[in-house]
Amino acid sequence: MAENLKGCSVPCKLPWNELEAPCRSAGLHCEDLGVNKANVNEFEVEFLCDYKKTKEEKEFYFVKWRGFPESDNTWEPKKNLKCAKLIKQFHLDLEKELKRHNRRSIPNKLDEEVSRFLVQKAKARQCLQRWEAQLNQTRNSPGRIFVINDVDFEGPPKNFTYINNYQVGQGIVLDEMAVGCDCKNCFEDPVNGCCPGASLHRMAYNEKGQLRIRAGKPIYECNSRCSCGPDCPNRVVQRGIQFDMCIFKTENGRGWGVRTLQHIRKNTFVMEYVGEIITTDEAERRGHVYDRQGSTYLFDLDYVEDVYTVDAAHQGNISHFVNHSCNPNLQVFNVFIDNIDERLPRIALFSTRAIRAGEELTFDYKMQIDPVDTESTKMDSSFSLAGLPSSPKKRIRVECRCGSDSCRKYLF
Repeated sequence: MAENLKGCSVPCKLPWNELEAPCRSAGLHCEDLGVNKANVNEFEVEFLCDYKKTKEEKEFYFVKWRGFPESDNTWEPKKNLKCAKLIKQFHLDLEKELKRHNRRSIPNKLDEEVSRFLVQKAKARQCLQRWEAQLNQTRNSPGRIFVINDVDFEGPPKNFTYINNYQVGQGIVLDEMAVGCDCKNCFEDPVNGCCPGASLHRMAYNEKGQLRIRAGKPIYECNSRCSCGPDCPNRVVQRGIQFDMCIFKTENGRGWGVRTLQHIRKNTFVMEYVGEIITTDEAERRGHVYDRQGSTYLFDLDYVEDVYTVDAAHQGNISHFVNHSCNPNLQVFNVFIDNIDERLPRIALFSTRAIRAGEELTFDYKMQIDPVDTESTKMDSSFSLAGLPSSPKKRIRVECRCGSDSCRKYLF
């Protein structure tokens, strides 16, 4: 019989990450799952649901076991649990909820309403942790992504797919660069001005990769046909996001936002705005829908012609979650790398000043260069991005809630 079954296989009823619990229950050992004779009776805590303290001051937690239904939840003494992080998180959630009810001390037995809140919070956090893992599996750049919601139970956005590069819509073709530079050292000895010089522009970066051109000027980076290597100082945007960032739920009704977890120097590349490239006519149709919803993710590419638009509503990267501010710390630049069609620049966001770790990242959805100080990246209060030289614009018709001293209140 064994010979007849050789090479045959059947699909497993459980995914790989759910096999450990039934193996432990059955007392089976599995090297691949890390279940052996020494730890076969150890079970993993998924989250904590409830808490109580006896008259003898003994603490118990109601445990949801990973891989088991909630009907198998059990009360366990604290001494039996080896999950310090989960216990700490449980008490942080508990203290916050008790504070909301104006209660200072932890009761010996929790109210049903409080325990229900803790379970909802734990499940919502699990959902966000799975999404966080998915985002980090998808990203193709060094910067890690974290997700936190300390405000409510909202989970990952529906109908949103994380992408790293433009997704080209129907009938749109990206023209690849025909030639590249022959420089041996693009920064110290640029041949014919390197790629920027060939396009009649100056090198955009200094030796540290920071911008040295004013806002409104295009950036021409070295491309896949160039002789220089990946460490070329004229390759910045194409290296992707370098900083760890956190998608977090805002407390003032602005939805999700993004904060940096690392210090960012002034004039440094932070992220690219990516999405689906569509025609302006299609953008007009979608824009009416987004206006009714009170939000938009449309970015018009009008460097030379207003022909194409980037829509990041359902496909995008972390820039999808970056909020508007009338006093922003990011500035938009047009970037050209492997595409020679000037109607389709890449949209890059650079820091306008030094940004502290933990600070929210924002850009002005309708920005304009201060005509007096053309070397700076200050924003003009006329709120017309169309006046910004050679810059894409984001379509937006919503109330502004940025909270800055210079807030313009409405975005039209």
